Amino acid sequence: MAEVNLDRLLVGREAIERRVGELAEQISADYSGAAAPISIIVVLKGAVFFAMDLLRQLAIPARIDFVQVSSYHGRFDSVGEVTLQKDITMAIGGTDVLLIEDIVDTGLTASWLIEHLQTHRPRSVRLATLLSKPDRRRMPVTIDYTGFVIPDAFVLGYGLDFEEGYRHLPEVYVASPRTGEPEPHRE
Repeated sequence: MAEVNLDRLLVGREAIERRVGELAEQISADYSGAAAPISIIVVLKGAVFFAMDLLRQLAIPARIDFVQVSSYHGRFDSVGEVTLQKDITMAIGGTDVLLIEDIVDTGLTASWLIEHLQTHRPRSVRLATLLSKPDRRRMPVTIDYTGFVIPDAFVLGYGLDFEEGYRHLPEVYVASPRTGEPEPHRE
């Protein structure tokens, strides 16, 4: 695992806890009249921390499944190509789906996932993300529930990783390569 510098704290633990609670209230209110449990699809691995904290606070019935895709391939920046590594196994046809992401930056992965989930013929698909980087958006995508809008910076912690490390951090940090390491590639 490559080491990085944690340059500065971007979103602290208390802010995350508070915002997750607010999002849980909003989602619970929006789906309160649903005839059936909503189908929550969590994007592995990064969104697991956010999703579990969010799900524990929902006041509505929900079912959960996971999907795994890759677009970073061990780099600081998305390579722009989405690869499906694990598909959902739960039937979501006719249900309301809430897709939970850790971060939406270019919008390529989120829009690909929404299109993919729509092939399963759900009643609706909404998107929740902990972090949004609108300055990086290359593909338009509607985000129904946003935790925090952040600047264009590489971030780690609270599930977000670099080469599988740093997920365990309870806050979100701006990170950069260690001195002597190559600069992150930008598309």
